Amino acid sequence: MNILLVVDSMQVVKESNGKMMAINAEEKQIFSGLALKIMRSLSEGEKYPKQISRELKINEQKIYYHVRQLEKKGFVKITRKEEKSGALAKLYKLSSPAFVARFGEFREARRIPRSGFEPFIKNGLFSAKIIVGSPDPHGPEKARSRDITFAVDLALFLGTFLAKVEAPAVIEDKDTRSEDLRNNLIVIGGPVTNKVMKMVNEKLPVRFDAKKNIISKNKVYKNDDCGFIAKADSPFGPGKILVIAGKRYSGTKAAVLAFIRHFDSIENKNFTVVEGLDNDGDGEIDGVRILE
Repeated sequence: MNILLVVDSMQVVKESNGKMMAINAEEKQIFSGLALKIMRSLSEGEKYPKQISRELKINEQKIYYHVRQLEKKGFVKITRKEEKSGALAKLYKLSSPAFVARFGEFREARRIPRSGFEPFIKNGLFSAKIIVGSPDPHGPEKARSRDITFAVDLALFLGTFLAKVEAPAVIEDKDTRSEDLRNNLIVIGGPVTNKVMKMVNEKLPVRFDAKKNIISKNKVYKNDDCGFIAKADSPFGPGKILVIAGKRYSGTKAAVLAFIRHFDSIENKNFTVVEGLDNDGDGEIDGVRILE
């Protein structure tokens, strides 16, 4: 069982039948007096009761009594036995570095995406490769991608749905192999900075034109702060592709922000077009408006 620290509280988390379960908790002392002193001493490492007696300056028989009681209740355990002055001495240590008294029921700790996102996350496992543009100069325009930071934000968000992570999932576009493309794909960034995006552009329900404007049905979006989220069948195999991209860096940022903040309303849509907003006037995208 693990303890997960969250913003202003604590959660105790355990895995049960492949699911991550959690319960809210507060940190309290569940022992007092001599028993607590003995356990604090044993938290430093294994010791003989006689060592604890000397350390705490308390009668050895009292220490033995409390150690035996703690052993019966499963809070301490014998690690080994050694012969000392013709007698067999027992070394003890805590059976766990922390103990939890539970009164409520555990609940599932992660969110469950609806069926529209199932190809990418299934049964609490991530089933896709995230393709980001390389930060090194590459492609016909020798472009450098700045989208790796967005991949981190996206991965943190996707982690709220996962029971566990089994393999590395993020690949730079220039390192992508044909076998990687046969997976479900999440592609971040536009066709200038991400060569995989350029390969799938024509297969999407909303796409970039030759001037890198965003085209959706009969609408054209020319604002650099515009971006989109689109899903389609993969042209590389039986899987699916999810594209999160913008006309420029700010548009991709807006699309990632929209995906994270408005996931519940867009996860089942084939595409969503968004515009980034600078709400505080500092020159950085910090908000988003859904256009379509």
